[in-house]
Amino acid sequence: MHNNQLPVDLVLFGATGFTGRLVAEVLQARAGSGDTFRWALAGRNAERLAAVRQTIGAPATLPLLTADASDPAALAALVRQTRVVITTVGPYSRHGTALATACAEAGTDYVDLCGEPLWMAQMIGRLQTPAAASGARIVFSCGFDSVPFDLGVLFLQTEAVRRFGQPLQRVHCRVLRLRGGVSGGTAASLLATLEAIDGDPAAARLLADPFALTPGFRGPVQPDDTSAHQDLPSGAWAGPFVMAMINTKNVHRSNALRGHPWGRDFAYDERVSTGRGLAGRVAAELLTGRTRLQNLALSWGPSRALIGRLALPQPGQGPTLGQRETGSYDLSFTGQTVDGRSLQATVHGERDPGYGSTSRMLTEAALCLLQDVPRQATPGGVWTPGAAMGLSLLRRLQDHAGLRFALVD
Repeated sequence: MHNNQLPVDLVLFGATGFTGRLVAEVLQARAGSGDTFRWALAGRNAERLAAVRQTIGAPATLPLLTADASDPAALAALVRQTRVVITTVGPYSRHGTALATACAEAGTDYVDLCGEPLWMAQMIGRLQTPAAASGARIVFSCGFDSVPFDLGVLFLQTEAVRRFGQPLQRVHCRVLRLRGGVSGGTAASLLATLEAIDGDPAAARLLADPFALTPGFRGPVQPDDTSAHQDLPSGAWAGPFVMAMINTKNVHRSNALRGHPWGRDFAYDERVSTGRGLAGRVAAELLTGRTRLQNLALSWGPSRALIGRLALPQPGQGPTLGQRETGSYDLSFTGQTVDGRSLQATVHGERDPGYGSTSRMLTEAALCLLQDVPRQATPGGVWTPGAAMGLSLLRRLQDHAGLRFALVD
């Protein structure tokens, strides 16, 4: 299947949505900069696809492919025309199963923005065998959740092994700064996940399990990241981070898929840094209380529906170009070896995390699979970005996506 006789190298599915249009802009810029790949826009409405093609300044020869997310036959035909599919059509638990399945069966690589661990756990069980047989690399979570976190840990651990000759047994991630809002798609995915656990104790347990995406492996008890915490020796306070629910699972899955190079006793947590002193503690406690209150409200059906309508952005909504371009984020990763040696790294991202940065990370993940990662190195299966692409993706992100990974001396 995977040869130059295919019509295109890459298909963007969902190009008419808000995030999809941003990814289309990035792809057009990358194609226009001399990068050689053949690509196409795909979605369910040809007229809207043509409008996107015109808006992004793509040539009239750029192919437009139509298929509906609920039509398995059309999706099967679509994915057989390309080597890699990018999809921004979520929530994936509602709209993603048929496309991911089609790719796994056809041997077509797949990347998405999924932050829905319940669906991902289901897909790992369903798609691993057909993807391994066909050669398809299925890679979830290629946006802000969870690329900067997954690769931040990988970068720090790689440097620890180079410097100390051993990995870090524990790593703490602290979100130092976020400028930019939550995307409508992310909000919809959150609500879809909460709806999935409504009245289902087994699903709720899976959501709370840091090893939910490592079938057959269970590591040690992980740090409690749901309450206010003071980091020592710095004395800085930190509170819960809403995306830790998905990021920690992906980090542990990366470790497992790579053969546990960081140890089978590896521990990892993520929090939002709130500062030192009384003000930092109060902010961390407020963040803890707000998180618990939101979880309580969202777990009750009528409140969840009301919040979904009023408080969260809707799919298709997003910030202005100026807001996207001026957004940014900073993350800190600190780890300790078994014998107590420490190492720290930072990750800085330009543009707002939910849109400007995410659209670039997703694009580079697809191009990395297409151009940099041979199937001998990463065979067919269900992967994380860190395990599938590793430092190859990290280099791409630094060269093309406005991310910086650096050690703190």
